[in-house]
Amino acid sequence: MSFPHIGWKVGLEVELLAPAGSSRRVLAQHLAQSLGGQVQVFFHPQSELSLVPGSPVFDNLTPGFKVMDARGDWVASCVDDITLQRDLDRERSPLPGWFRVVSDDLRLLHLVARVGRADAGPLEALTEVATLFGTAPECLPEGMVRVCDEMRAPIAIATPLPGERERPCELITPPLSADHGRQLETLLKPARELGFTLAHESATHVHFDGAPLRSARVLRNLVRLLEAWGPTLKALVGVNPACCRLGPWPSALRDLVDAPGFTDLDWVAAQTELQALGLSKYCDFNLKNLVHDVPGKPTFEVRVLPGLADTATILAGVALFEAVLHLAVDSPELGLDITPPNAAWMVRHLPLAPDLLQYWLGLAQAADVAAHGPVPVPASTKVV
Repeated sequence: MSFPHIGWKVGLEVELLAPAGSSRRVLAQHLAQSLGGQVQVFFHPQSELSLVPGSPVFDNLTPGFKVMDARGDWVASCVDDITLQRDLDRERSPLPGWFRVVSDDLRLLHLVARVGRADAGPLEALTEVATLFGTAPECLPEGMVRVCDEMRAPIAIATPLPGERERPCELITPPLSADHGRQLETLLKPARELGFTLAHESATHVHFDGAPLRSARVLRNLVRLLEAWGPTLKALVGVNPACCRLGPWPSALRDLVDAPGFTDLDWVAAQTELQALGLSKYCDFNLKNLVHDVPGKPTFEVRVLPGLADTATILAGVALFEAVLHLAVDSPELGLDITPPNAAWMVRHLPLAPDLLQYWLGLAQAADVAAHGPVPVPASTKVV
């Protein structure tokens, strides 16, 4: 079986849903067994919007499952994704051993993640952090466990995970440098065979290695390209309208990269300017990891691919955005007005391999006809 060739180092996040009665732990254990490896349980941090005044987000930890192969190398992780909601039965009772840890201080959650046990239950999760504060965990009704310091200031609370929250499964790969198709299919084929499907809100996220993008010139090109081409690209790939946490960049980003002298800055100086913008990762195209050198993830993230469980289709989407990145890297300077007249025109300007060009051009032409009727190719095809 052949898959689209990818030349860029990328990591993938594929949002899946376990069948009723199963869980992301089942997939992790199945993958580890098939590879002769093992599963390591760890605390996975995540945040969701909060309804509490003054606290815009609700940070918490849930058990995640890291799949290691026979050599001890990481091959995948199966973790919760709080955005997957609609398909779950919230009336189901929590399952034993499934819990989350919450705190009003993210630093304390980091401490719990470092010293607590994720592989047992709520009590074991918080025992060590309680010891650090010279107290003991308190067991409360309905399976809750609380830790306070000696002055009764709250540290963290562990609570049973709400019904069916064991079913969402964000399948995360390590950075893949070569043979992307084989490695991804090794993970997705067993998931499909176990009955894992797409959730109503599913998306597929692609983390491109940020090293080739560390240039003020390249970043200006990329911002101009994606501001002009982003809506057409989203329509072409079929972004999931139910997908959460998407949206545009702040206008201040375009103002900064278009300012005179920006492209004369070295990367460190450009980063300093960009960091002052307070960029969020919750947008169509996430620059935050690259701008802030997020530990372990200095990447550019594409968040607009829909939920997908087919390796070839995922990699076709990866290749499409890889071509966009190559255009940003290889162009001296892209103009200010490069809005594409239609999707087919855009695809023709991308450095795609012949088979991928035909694949995306076919989809683009069909989309253009559906939206506008037959559209002639413009006489000028100059982008740079």
